Amino acid sequence: MEIKTIAIAGAGTMGAGIAQVCAQANYKVILFDINEKMLLKAKDGIQQSLSKLNSLGKISTEEAETILNSIQFISNIELVKADLIIEAIIEKLEVKIDLFLKLMNLNGSQTIYASNTSSIPITQIASKLPYASQFIGIHFFNPAQIMKLVEIIRGAKTDAAIVTIATDFIVKLKKEPVIAADAPGFIVNRIARLYYVEALKIIEEGICTFDNVDAIMEASGFKMGPFKLMDLIGVDTNYSVTESQYLLFNYEPRFRPSRIQKQKVDAGLHGRKSKEGFYTYE
Repeated sequence: MEIKTIAIAGAGTMGAGIAQVCAQANYKVILFDINEKMLLKAKDGIQQSLSKLNSLGKISTEEAETILNSIQFISNIELVKADLIIEAIIEKLEVKIDLFLKLMNLNGSQTIYASNTSSIPITQIASKLPYASQFIGIHFFNPAQIMKLVEIIRGAKTDAAIVTIATDFIVKLKKEPVIAADAPGFIVNRIARLYYVEALKIIEEGICTFDNVDAIMEASGFKMGPFKLMDLIGVDTNYSVTESQYLLFNYEPRFRPSRIQKQKVDAGLHGRKSKEGFYTYE
Protein backbone atom coordinates (compact mmCIF):
# COMPACT_ATOMS: atom_id res chain seq x y z
CA MET A 1 0.00 0.00 0.00
CA GLU A 2 1.31 3.43 -0.95
CA ILE A 3 0.53 6.30 1.40
CA LYS A 4 -0.18 9.52 -0.48
CA THR A 5 -2.59 11.43 1.76
CA ILE A 6 -2.34 11.72 5.52
CA ALA A 7 -5.02 13.09 7.82
CA ILE A 8 -4.24 14.31 11.33
CA ALA A 9 -7.18 14.46 13.74
CA GLY A 10 -6.56 17.11 16.37
CA ALA A 11 -4.94 20.50 15.72
CA GLY A 12 -3.26 20.95 19.08
CA THR A 13 0.49 21.22 19.54
CA MET A 14 1.12 17.57 18.63
CA GLY A 15 -1.31 17.45 15.72
CA ALA A 16 0.09 20.62 14.17
CA GLY A 17 3.64 19.37 14.58
CA ILE A 18 2.85 16.01 12.96
CA ALA A 19 1.05 17.78 10.10
CA GLN A 20 4.11 19.94 9.47
CA VAL A 21 6.46 16.94 9.50
CA CYS A 22 4.29 15.07 6.99
CA ALA A 23 3.99 18.09 4.71
CA GLN A 24 7.76 18.59 4.80
CA ALA A 25 8.10 14.98 3.59
CA ASN A 26 5.97 15.88 0.51
CA TYR A 27 2.74 14.21 1.63
CA LYS A 28 -0.68 15.73 1.05
CA VAL A 29 -1.98 16.54 4.53
CA ILE A 30 -5.39 17.13 6.06
CA LEU A 31 -5.39 18.70 9.52
CA PHE A 32 -8.81 18.23 11.12
CA ASP A 33 -10.29 19.78 14.25
CA ILE A 34 -13.88 20.63 15.12
CA ASN A 35 -12.60 23.87 16.70
CA GLU A 36 -11.85 26.38 13.95
CA LYS A 37 -9.91 28.59 16.36
CA MET A 38 -7.55 25.67 16.97
CA LEU A 39 -7.08 25.30 13.21
CA LEU A 40 -6.21 28.98 12.86
CA LYS A 41 -3.78 28.74 15.77
CA ALA A 42 -2.22 25.61 14.25
CA LYS A 43 -1.81 27.28 10.86
CA ASP A 44 -0.16 30.30 12.47
CA GLY A 45 2.14 28.04 14.50
CA ILE A 46 3.19 26.02 11.44
CA GLN A 47 3.78 29.22 9.50
CA GLN A 48 6.03 30.56 12.28
CA SER A 49 7.91 27.26 12.47
CA LEU A 50 8.52 27.26 8.70
CA SER A 51 9.60 30.91 8.81
CA LYS A 52 12.18 30.01 11.45
CA LEU A 53 13.51 27.18 9.25
CA ASN A 54 13.68 29.66 6.39
CA SER A 55 15.59 32.22 8.48
CA LEU A 56 18.06 29.49 9.45
CA GLY A 57 18.60 28.67 5.79
CA LYS A 58 17.18 25.15 6.09
CA ILE A 59 14.38 25.72 3.59
CA SER A 60 13.74 28.39 0.95
CA THR A 61 10.83 30.83 0.98
CA GLU A 62 9.27 28.89 -1.90
CA GLU A 63 9.62 25.59 -0.03
CA ALA A 64 8.00 27.09 3.06
CA GLU A 65 5.03 28.24 0.96
CA THR A 66 4.73 24.86 -0.76
CA ILE A 67 4.77 23.01 2.57
CA LEU A 68 2.09 25.23 4.09
CA ASN A 69 -0.07 25.04 0.96
CA SER A 70 0.07 21.22 1.02
CA ILE A 71 -1.88 21.24 4.31
CA GLN A 72 -5.67 21.51 4.26
CA PHE A 73 -7.18 22.88 7.47
CA ILE A 74 -10.60 21.26 7.86
CA SER A 75 -13.34 21.40 10.51
CA ASN A 76 -15.80 19.08 8.73
CA ILE A 77 -15.15 15.43 9.62
CA GLU A 78 -16.97 14.31 6.45
CA LEU A 79 -13.94 15.57 4.49
CA VAL A 80 -11.40 13.57 6.50
CA LYS A 81 -10.52 10.86 3.99
CA ALA A 82 -6.96 9.61 3.65
CA ASP A 83 -4.66 6.62 3.24
CA LEU A 84 -3.35 7.09 6.78
CA ILE A 85 -5.19 8.81 9.61
CA ILE A 86 -3.29 9.74 12.78
CA GLU A 87 -5.30 10.72 15.85
CA ALA A 88 -3.75 13.29 18.20
CA ILE A 89 -6.58 14.31 20.53
CA ILE A 90 -7.27 14.27 24.26
CA GLU A 91 -5.98 11.25 26.22
CA LYS A 92 -9.44 9.84 26.94
CA LEU A 93 -10.24 6.30 25.80
CA GLU A 94 -13.94 6.81 25.09
CA VAL A 95 -13.30 10.00 23.08
CA LYS A 96 -10.68 8.29 20.93
CA ILE A 97 -12.94 5.30 20.27
CA ASP A 98 -15.84 7.56 19.27
CA LEU A 99 -13.61 9.46 16.84
CA PHE A 100 -12.21 6.31 15.24
CA LEU A 101 -15.68 4.81 14.81
CA LYS A 102 -16.70 7.88 12.83
CA LEU A 103 -13.49 7.90 10.79
CA MET A 104 -13.74 4.18 10.01
CA ASN A 105 -17.31 4.61 8.89
CA LEU A 106 -16.16 7.32 6.47
CA ASN A 107 -12.97 5.64 5.21
CA GLY A 108 -13.53 1.89 5.32
CA SER A 109 -11.16 -1.05 5.71
CA GLN A 110 -8.35 0.03 3.35
CA THR A 111 -7.21 3.04 5.36
CA ILE A 112 -4.56 2.70 8.07
CA TYR A 113 -5.63 4.14 11.42
CA ALA A 114 -3.09 5.23 14.01
CA SER A 115 -3.21 6.73 17.48
CA ASN A 116 -0.60 9.09 18.84
CA THR A 117 -1.66 8.10 22.36
CA SER A 118 1.03 8.49 25.03
CA SER A 119 -0.24 5.86 27.42
CA ILE A 120 -3.41 3.98 26.42
CA PRO A 121 -2.77 0.43 25.11
CA ILE A 122 -3.46 0.13 21.39
CA THR A 123 -5.32 -3.15 21.89
CA GLN A 124 -7.68 -1.45 24.34
CA ILE A 125 -8.67 1.17 21.77
CA ALA A 126 -8.84 -1.34 18.90
CA SER A 127 -11.07 -3.74 20.86
CA LYS A 128 -14.08 -1.50 20.17
CA LEU A 129 -13.26 -0.85 16.49
CA PRO A 130 -14.35 -2.78 13.37
CA TYR A 131 -10.94 -2.71 11.63
CA ALA A 132 -8.57 -3.70 14.44
CA SER A 133 -6.12 -5.26 11.96
CA GLN A 134 -5.66 -1.80 10.37
CA PHE A 135 -5.07 -0.07 13.70
CA ILE A 136 -1.63 0.79 15.12
CA GLY A 137 0.12 3.13 17.51
CA ILE A 138 2.40 5.81 16.03
CA HIS A 139 3.64 7.88 18.95
CA PHE A 140 5.50 11.09 18.13
CA PHE A 141 7.18 13.24 20.78
CA ASN A 142 6.79 16.95 21.37
CA PRO A 143 7.81 19.00 19.44
CA ALA A 144 7.09 16.55 16.63
CA GLN A 145 8.86 18.67 14.01
CA ILE A 146 12.12 18.40 15.99
CA MET A 147 12.14 15.17 18.00
CA LYS A 148 13.53 12.22 16.04
CA LEU A 149 12.19 9.28 18.03
CA VAL A 150 8.80 7.73 17.15
CA GLU A 151 7.37 4.67 18.92
CA ILE A 152 5.54 2.12 16.75
CA ILE A 153 3.12 0.00 18.78
CA ARG A 154 1.49 -3.15 17.42
CA GLY A 155 -1.84 -4.11 18.96
CA ALA A 156 -2.88 -7.74 19.48
CA LYS A 157 -4.77 -7.75 16.16
CA THR A 158 -2.62 -5.35 14.13
CA ASP A 159 -1.60 -6.90 10.82
CA ALA A 160 2.17 -7.38 10.50
CA ALA A 161 2.10 -5.63 7.12
CA ILE A 162 0.70 -2.50 8.78
CA VAL A 163 3.68 -2.45 11.18
CA THR A 164 6.04 -2.58 8.20
CA ILE A 165 4.17 0.19 6.35
CA ALA A 166 4.11 2.39 9.47
CA THR A 167 7.81 1.85 10.12
CA ASP A 168 8.72 2.68 6.50
CA PHE A 169 6.53 5.78 6.70
CA ILE A 170 8.39 7.05 9.79
CA VAL A 171 11.72 6.49 8.05
CA LYS A 172 10.45 8.57 5.10
CA LEU A 173 9.76 11.37 7.58
CA LYS A 174 13.48 11.16 8.51
CA LYS A 175 12.55 10.00 12.00
CA GLU A 176 13.85 7.05 14.02
CA PRO A 177 11.18 4.34 14.59
CA VAL A 178 11.37 2.07 17.63
CA ILE A 179 9.03 -0.90 18.01
CA ALA A 180 7.44 -0.89 21.48
CA ALA A 181 5.32 -3.51 23.21
CA ASP A 182 1.66 -2.67 23.75
CA ALA A 183 1.76 -1.76 27.43
CA PRO A 184 0.62 1.37 29.35
CA GLY A 185 3.04 4.21 28.63
CA PHE A 186 5.00 2.02 26.18
CA ILE A 187 8.73 2.75 26.66
CA VAL A 188 9.39 6.47 26.93
CA ASN A 189 6.36 7.59 28.92
CA ARG A 190 6.73 4.77 31.40
CA ILE A 191 10.23 6.03 32.20
CA ALA A 192 9.45 9.73 31.79
CA ARG A 193 6.45 9.60 34.11
CA LEU A 194 8.82 9.19 37.04
CA TYR A 195 10.82 12.23 35.90
CA TYR A 196 7.69 14.35 36.32
CA VAL A 197 6.04 12.61 39.27
CA GLU A 198 9.14 12.54 41.49
CA ALA A 199 9.88 16.19 40.66
CA LEU A 200 6.34 17.12 41.70
CA LYS A 201 6.67 15.10 44.92
CA ILE A 202 9.82 17.07 45.77
CA ILE A 203 7.96 20.38 45.66
CA GLU A 204 4.88 18.87 47.37
CA GLU A 205 7.16 17.93 50.27
CA GLY A 206 8.75 21.38 50.34
CA ILE A 207 12.26 20.07 49.68
CA CYS A 208 12.97 22.86 47.19
CA THR A 209 11.27 25.03 44.58
CA PHE A 210 10.34 23.88 41.08
CA ASP A 211 12.85 26.21 39.41
CA ASN A 212 15.62 24.79 41.59
CA VAL A 213 14.64 21.26 40.51
CA ASP A 214 14.89 22.37 36.87
CA ALA A 215 18.26 24.03 37.45
CA ILE A 216 19.66 20.92 39.16
CA MET A 217 18.45 18.56 36.42
CA GLU A 218 19.77 20.80 33.66
CA ALA A 219 23.12 21.12 35.45
CA SER A 220 23.17 17.31 35.60
CA GLY A 221 22.97 17.07 31.81
CA PHE A 222 19.23 17.07 31.04
CA LYS A 223 18.38 19.42 28.19
CA MET A 224 15.24 20.61 29.99
CA GLY A 225 14.08 20.33 33.59
CA PRO A 226 10.78 18.54 34.34
CA PHE A 227 8.77 21.71 35.01
CA LYS A 228 9.95 23.49 31.86
CA LEU A 229 9.18 20.30 29.95
CA MET A 230 5.68 20.05 31.44
CA ASP A 231 5.02 23.65 30.38
CA LEU A 232 6.23 22.86 26.86
CA ILE A 233 4.16 19.68 26.51
CA GLY A 234 1.15 21.24 28.21
CA VAL A 235 0.49 20.84 31.93
CA ASP A 236 -2.99 19.56 31.15
CA THR A 237 -1.75 17.04 28.58
CA ASN A 238 0.99 15.85 30.90
CA TYR A 239 -1.46 15.46 33.78
CA SER A 240 -3.89 13.53 31.59
CA VAL A 241 -1.17 11.05 30.61
CA THR A 242 -0.15 10.58 34.26
CA GLU A 243 -3.78 10.06 35.27
CA SER A 244 -4.27 7.50 32.48
CA GLN A 245 -1.11 5.60 33.37
CA TYR A 246 -1.99 5.60 37.07
CA LEU A 247 -5.34 4.00 36.24
CA LEU A 248 -3.90 1.48 33.76
CA PHE A 249 -1.29 0.36 36.29
CA ASN A 250 -4.06 -0.31 38.85
CA TYR A 251 -3.26 2.76 40.98
CA GLU A 252 0.44 2.01 41.30
CA PRO A 253 1.66 4.65 43.86
CA ARG A 254 4.75 5.61 41.84
CA PHE A 255 2.46 6.94 39.09
CA ARG A 256 0.11 8.89 41.38
CA PRO A 257 -0.91 12.25 39.83
CA SER A 258 0.08 15.37 41.75
CA ARG A 259 -2.43 17.68 43.42
CA ILE A 260 -0.16 20.62 42.49
CA GLN A 261 -0.37 19.73 38.81
CA LYS A 262 -4.14 19.17 39.10
CA GLN A 263 -4.52 22.63 40.58
CA LYS A 264 -2.66 24.13 37.63
CA VAL A 265 -4.96 22.28 35.23
CA ASP A 266 -8.09 23.43 37.07
CA ALA A 267 -6.86 27.03 36.98
CA GLY A 268 -6.23 26.88 33.24
CA LEU A 269 -2.49 27.33 33.73
CA HIS A 270 -1.47 24.91 31.00
CA GLY A 271 2.03 26.14 30.26
CA ARG A 272 3.35 27.83 27.14
CA LYS A 273 0.09 27.50 25.21
CA SER A 274 -1.81 29.48 27.88
CA LYS A 275 1.15 31.82 28.58
CA GLU A 276 1.41 30.58 32.15
CA GLY A 277 2.08 27.25 33.83
CA PHE A 278 4.87 26.73 36.31
CA TYR A 279 6.55 29.66 34.55
CA THR A 280 5.10 32.79 32.94
CA TYR A 281 5.52 33.44 29.21
CA GLU A 282 4.98 36.54 27.09
